[in-house]
Amino acid sequence: MIERYSHPQMRGLWEPQAKTQRWLDVEIAVCEGLAHFGYIPQEDVEKIKADSKFELDRIAELEKETRHDVMAFVKNVQEHLGDEGRFVHFGITSYDVVDTALSLLLRDSLDLILEGVDGLMKVVGRLAVEHKDTLQIGRTHGIHAEPITFGYKLAVWYSELQRNVVRLQAARENIAYGKISGAVGTHANISPEVETWVCESLGLKAADVSTQILQRDRHAQVVTTIAILAGSLEKFATELRNLQRTEILEVQEFFAVGQRGSSAMPHKRNPWNSETVSGLARVIRGFVVPALENVTTWHERDLANSSVERVILPDTCVLMDWMLRKFTNILDTLNVYPENMKKNLEKMGGLVASEQVMLALIEKGLSRDDAYKVAQRNAAKAWEGEDFATAVAADPLVTANLTPEEVAKAFDIRYHLKHVDETFQKLGLLPQENTGGDQWRG
Repeated sequence: MIERYSHPQMRGLWEPQAKTQRWLDVEIAVCEGLAHFGYIPQEDVEKIKADSKFELDRIAELEKETRHDVMAFVKNVQEHLGDEGRFVHFGITSYDVVDTALSLLLRDSLDLILEGVDGLMKVVGRLAVEHKDTLQIGRTHGIHAEPITFGYKLAVWYSELQRNVVRLQAARENIAYGKISGAVGTHANISPEVETWVCESLGLKAADVSTQILQRDRHAQVVTTIAILAGSLEKFATELRNLQRTEILEVQEFFAVGQRGSSAMPHKRNPWNSETVSGLARVIRGFVVPALENVTTWHERDLANSSVERVILPDTCVLMDWMLRKFTNILDTLNVYPENMKKNLEKMGGLVASEQVMLALIEKGLSRDDAYKVAQRNAAKAWEGEDFATAVAADPLVTANLTPEEVAKAFDIRYHLKHVDETFQKLGLLPQENTGGDQWRG
């Protein structure tokens, strides 16, 4: 992944030096496991632990000869050892090393991603509570629907992030497995007890059964789970982009002194950070199909997955980490404009109360169809510029069935928001004792 869209901590996990070190960690753990059960001398393992090292340049040079990256790595490690070097890679196959090391990388990457989601949730939760009572128009199909609050919108995001956490934890659980089972997984030259010992020493579980590789449904779960999270971030970012539109302008990304929005138009303040998050989500989604196709292998393995994973696994993790950090900053510095939210809410002269007018008439005995027609014909006047509340109050069928107080009640915004506190309590954003269901939210 290019440096522009990567953070040093996550990128550091996947850099060649760190990745190859994980290979060495596995090789040494295998030697320790073999010695623990008496298969090789302990004194040789101590020498291996003390003297094992590698050089990336030398591995690249050896790979020109071996045409095999793991064998080039093993040869390079053995160059720094004496006779004890014969026990490096003893009884195992390349993907015992590669797949177990890959599980370590993905496990640690998911830990960073979970930390990122936690940080984002703190900001979303804080803003949700802060704007729990900030009135805003809800929109469906891009058209004014009924009142909500900006905090309620953010509470929906918070709940979605909670579900993402559950999915990420499940993906972490299923990828935190290793295999030290040999060429086709049958433990022909290395025992299951060594496999279990090695995996546990690395903080992994041993796969119950494997072939030459760990099965790729595990890796597909990681990629698809991260892709769902990316989709959530794109959804949130797209909402901010829409709310920042000039004719809406209910929120705006922070704009620094000296910042330029356009090379040609000095007035421009574009939601470019949110647009970047939206765009990168498309990249991560593009990795889903290759990850799913990698689940299929010929017999006990083929090499079709390897080249794909060299690209999609590090890039998926690095991009997701960056996107979480970026979107957390977007929200943490977001400008929110409650007055514009209120102005937009009132733009259609109470048109958003049409359902309450209809329901009030139904309660008085009108059929649903007749009540709907009353509300709709007065709504049509509002679309032509007349004040909806005034039109409703003057309608003969309304005056014949509803008192002025009942008409006013139909336009009371408190009706729509009486359960907001209850929703926040269910999400853990408010303590249970904080009830305020029927209080006015101004």
